Amino acid sequence: MLVAGIIVALVLGKLFIFSKSGEGKGSDAKKGGEGKGAKSSGGAVPVNVFIVGKESIENQIFASGTVLPNEEVNLMAEISGRLVKLDIKEGSYVNKGQLIAKINDRELQAQLQKVAYNQDLSKKIEARQKKLLNVEAINLEEYDVTSNNIRVLEAEKEVIEAQLEKTEIRAPFSGRIGLKFISEGAFLAPGTPIVTIVQSNPVKIDFTVPEKYSPSIRVGSTVKFNLDGDPSTYSAKILAIDPKVDESLRTLRVRALASNPEGRFVPGMFVKVLADLDANRAAMMIPTEAIVPVLKGKKVFVVKDGKAQEAMVTTGLRTDKKIQIIEGLQPGDSLITSGIIAIKPNTAVKVNL
Repeated sequence: MLVAGIIVALVLGKLFIFSKSGEGKGSDAKKGGEGKGAKSSGGAVPVNVFIVGKESIENQIFASGTVLPNEEVNLMAEISGRLVKLDIKEGSYVNKGQLIAKINDRELQAQLQKVAYNQDLSKKIEARQKKLLNVEAINLEEYDVTSNNIRVLEAEKEVIEAQLEKTEIRAPFSGRIGLKFISEGAFLAPGTPIVTIVQSNPVKIDFTVPEKYSPSIRVGSTVKFNLDGDPSTYSAKILAIDPKVDESLRTLRVRALASNPEGRFVPGMFVKVLADLDANRAAMMIPTEAIVPVLKGKKVFVVKDGKAQEAMVTTGLRTDKKIQIIEGLQPGDSLITSGIIAIKPNTAVKVNL
């Protein structure tokens, strides 16, 4: 009897203990479920916002440029002949009109002398016939033939003198002589290059800008430029603007003029150009971290009625920390600048104060 009573007591105790344990687990599970549901449905993503407004920005653009000579020409022979004089030193400075090369002109000089003799004779004949015409010893037709012969000889003389001018190659402007292409004594044909003359004071600075900046580029305005390895900043004045845009690159070519008395700028050099355009007094600038690149362009998130809403934007100028918004936002919009990775359209957000 005693053993049976102990067994009954153990069975009842076990049932009681398991019952309590089940109730506790069920209670905990219920609480856990309620807590999880509350966390998933009631939380808002904390974000920082930037109030969009208008501000004044300096409109500057950087461009790559090239130094070009103010004037450059390859001197070439215009007629055939032997080069009898090339009295220049490579790299030397020459003045406008200075003789550079001379082609043999003995044959032309002889032709000119022959015409001079014929002219002298024709003038004497014309003088005698004029006297005879006055006394009607000859008719007017004979006198006209002689007078015309004088005019023909004068035209022949001008042709020969023009040919003689072509035997002398002179500097068309002041500048420096380049490397010679030919030596004295060589036979030249028309178009044979002789030497190059380069005028490098002043120099031209050619650079290109995107077509959207074309309304802000004006002839007469000043640009700055730098040389590689030179900390100094130099200035140039815009001389001309190409009247058409490059169709393949959508860029506009601009030419500036810079003084170069010391020869610091050598044609062919690379330069970095900084152009100050008209300042924008009402630009919408936002932090660059708010921009989200997407397949169709760029977008941002703004706060509306406590939720995040996306907006596609068009950007413009960029500084080290901000970027200009041309389209897509309005002044006063609350732009989200943090937690963007975790945000989707219509996500509930909480603005950090």
